Amino acid sequence: MILRYSRLFGCTVICLALFVTLLAYSAGSQTVRERGEIAAVLAIEKLSVQEGVISGEVYNRSSNTIRDVQLFIRHTWLWDEEFKPGKDDPGTSVYYTLPKEIPAGGRLPFTYSPSPPLPKASGGRFETMVAIAGYAEVIPQTKQ
Repeated sequence: MILRYSRLFGCTVICLALFVTLLAYSAGSQTVRERGEIAAVLAIEKLSVQEGVISGEVYNRSSNTIRDVQLFIRHTWLWDEEFKPGKDDPGTSVYYTLPKEIPAGGRLPFTYSPSPPLPKASGGRFETMVAIAGYAEVIPQTKQ
């Protein structure tokens, strides 16, 4: 009886180990890249900001299709008098996902309008920064 339970326990441990190994392998498809590595794949070009509305295009430098490009947009409020800032900081940040895929070597124009619009505040100005926050690279399968 004890032998039967130890075999069952052993099979259960082996199955769990196999499951965890396969799960870890499938989850390993995502990687975190540094800014330099991202810049080798994607570039933001022709960027313009007018009253909080951002326009530009994303250039795909890779040899693969790119999709689900996320832009990190930060509107930082810079006070005219930094030593006596106001009470309310109107700065804001948002992630914006581009709606289309970008083919290898292709470009995708974009326009982002904050909703609600940036407030018309006095005593400072907005400084806007746009960066690539994430993307998915479509790598075609090869037959072996």
